[in-house]
Amino acid sequence: MAAVDTVPVRAAGPATPAAPGLLRRLLRDRVGAAALAVVLLFLLLAAAGPLIAALYGRNPVEHYGQDTPGLLSDGGLPMLPNGGISGDFWFGLEPGLGRDVLTQLLYGIRTSLLIALAAATVTTALGVLAGVAVGYLGGIADRLFGFLANVLLAFPTLLLLLALSPVVESRLVDPGTAEPEWMQFLVLVLVFSAFGWIPLALSLRAAVRSLRERDFVQSARAQGASRFHVVVRELLPNVRSQLLVHATMAVPTYVASEAALSFLGVGITEPVPDWGRMISRGSEVFRADPTYLAFPGVALLLFVIAFNLLGDAVRDALDPRSGTR
Repeated sequence: MAAVDTVPVRAAGPATPAAPGLLRRLLRDRVGAAALAVVLLFLLLAAAGPLIAALYGRNPVEHYGQDTPGLLSDGGLPMLPNGGISGDFWFGLEPGLGRDVLTQLLYGIRTSLLIALAAATVTTALGVLAGVAVGYLGGIADRLFGFLANVLLAFPTLLLLLALSPVVESRLVDPGTAEPEWMQFLVLVLVFSAFGWIPLALSLRAAVRSLRERDFVQSARAQGASRFHVVVRELLPNVRSQLLVHATMAVPTYVASEAALSFLGVGITEPVPDWGRMISRGSEVFRADPTYLAFPGVALLLFVIAFNLLGDAVRDALDPRSGTR
């Protein structure tokens, strides 16, 4: 009888662990984890702003320095050192009007975040619709979109924002009528959305043009899948990482842009608290009282840097080829 060769069966080893999720990869990155903590802190302060103000016993609109003698000098500067910081006013008083700085900062976070998140949502939706549709259709639609995008990108964005904001406001509000707060927010979101969707649309257009020739898309077409199915089930899941990174990077951009417009006197007006207007006011009295400028300046800088670092960390976490830092 012929001998039968036996092949030893190797014992099944432990299953290969699945790739770590986005949050786990993000937390492994020390810089990304620190940035996430700062971003969450700002979000928490924005959400809890009214509660903190109620417990603190101050609000961002009352003129404490003018209503209470001895808080402001004849020149409108806080009498106490370091911008009027005391047990009653933890971050001091605003020069001139004498408003509480802490509550202005808290409500200023809410103003910036509301505008930035709304603008990021609108621009992301427009960018997805335009980029995916044009990238998938190709042909004349692709060429027309490319020409339109290049024309719009040729305009100086900041100058257009400065020019368009008063025009939009004049169209939406009757002359002599006080502009409501919601109208100020809506105008800024519309102005930011007019140009903010173009970079994302161009990026998605290029990605979809590459994906539509891949085997899995061609297979779906061969099986009779509709265009809607191909776009929603085959293409969009493959560009989700770009959407997440874009949204993370767009928020600090809009926060800084809104502050810049407010600094220049366009956008959010009194009495709505705003970081840009606080920085503008602080620059006017910087030599006499540098403390007031420091608080909104540091807050804005920390906010933008944290969001930008978080965007970089999210991009690295979504790329399986990248290592954690």
